[in-house]
Amino acid sequence: MPGKYRESTVLEGQRAKLKPPSLFKVILLNDDYTPMEFVVIVLQRFFAKDREQATQIMLKVHREGRGLCGVYPRDIAATKVEQVLAFANEHQHPLQCVMEET
Repeated sequence: MPGKYRESTVLEGQRAKLKPPSLFKVILLNDDYTPMEFVVIVLQRFFAKDREQATQIMLKVHREGRGLCGVYPRDIAATKVEQVLAFANEHQHPLQCVMEET
C-alpha cells in the first residue's frame, strides 16, 4: 500500500502546480468600408451577443477604432479570429479581427 500513497501524493502535488491557461482578448478593428450592420451580425453570430450588446461594441469599434468581443483561452480565441476573418472575406468586407494576450 505505501506505493499507492506516494503515487496519489505526487499526482496531487502536480495538480496543485497547474496554472489556468493564458487568456486572450478578441478585438475587432475599425475600417472605413465594413457596414455597421455587418459588424453587429458578426458579434451576434460568433460571440453570442444580443442585439443591444452587439450594437454597443460596434459603436465602440466605430468611435474608438477597436472593440473587445470577448476573452478566451488561446485555441478558442484563435478559432474565433479565423471564423470572423473567413466570414468577412466571404462577404467581401475588409473587417479585421485580432487576438491579444491579457
